[in-house]
Amino acid sequence: MPTVAPLDLDGHVLAVEFLGDVPFFASANGTFHRLDGGDRVSEAHQGMLTAIRDPYSESLISGGEDGKVLRIAADGSVSEIATAPRKWISQVAAGPQGAVAYSYGKSSLVRLADGTTKEFPEERTVEGLAFAPKGLRIAAARYNGVSLHWIGMNAKPIDLEWKGAHTGVTFSPDGNFLVTSMQENALHGWKLDIKPGTEARHMRMTGYPSKVKSLSWSVKGKWLASSGAPAAIVWPFQGKDGPMGKAPLELGTRANIMATAVKFHPLEDILAIGFIDGMILAVRIADSKEALLRRPGKGAITAMSWSKNGKLLAFGSEAGDCGVIDISA
Repeated sequence: MPTVAPLDLDGHVLAVEFLGDVPFFASANGTFHRLDGGDRVSEAHQGMLTAIRDPYSESLISGGEDGKVLRIAADGSVSEIATAPRKWISQVAAGPQGAVAYSYGKSSLVRLADGTTKEFPEERTVEGLAFAPKGLRIAAARYNGVSLHWIGMNAKPIDLEWKGAHTGVTFSPDGNFLVTSMQENALHGWKLDIKPGTEARHMRMTGYPSKVKSLSWSVKGKWLASSGAPAAIVWPFQGKDGPMGKAPLELGTRANIMATAVKFHPLEDILAIGFIDGMILAVRIADSKEALLRRPGKGAITAMSWSKNGKLLAFGSEAGDCGVIDISA
């Protein structure tokens, strides 16, 4: 078994991310804990709703019940990006050139590095946000589909329609596909090479016994892993049509014990799978070989993150059980 450095926090862990070699744990009570020669605490929100890593800088972006959008630096310092009094900020996204997106109610907002803010109204509540990997374009998931907005242009949004409640959204690393998680037990996808006068092609990814709450792309974007079943369900995206007409891989299968979090390794096609009973497996895509990283513990695994070199895996649970696993040990 690899070595585990444990940390016990009070309450639900929303997110776990590395900044440099230091793991940060985001707690729903509004604090960030970083394991840097001890447990160091940054007070951030009066109730935190979401936290993500900014892929363009060594920082985190968070939103809370206090209407604040904050940036947390690698030294734990907290700065305010935006505030919307009496609003709950439950969706944030980080884009290129210092752009940060957030939403409340039926509005998506993008704050640019120069301080200007652009607002994109929607007809329904925004449930998920993601920046495209290329260009200043943002996707907003909502009821009955996704809106794609160009941030620097006065172009009309592209509406990708599919009936039902879309609760999260992610672009493939090459920007060719867009995938949403849904209120029903399914994912929905669109192929995005939209030519004038043509519609984006649909992809249905169904058969889950419960809701999909965790998604992770492999390092080169060939695979999309998902929770929501008693295994990680991993869809193939290496062909030009993505998973259309193809069966997914089922990795780390356990009898009736649900996978609750998935996270691909940053360098290799290896997937960490966290389960509802606190257990964590690592599985290699090539041959489905499994390695036990953590025995069952307290609370369902809610978040995981690999260090940049892929030697450390940090995790958090809904009960506040956290830790860092050294897989090189």
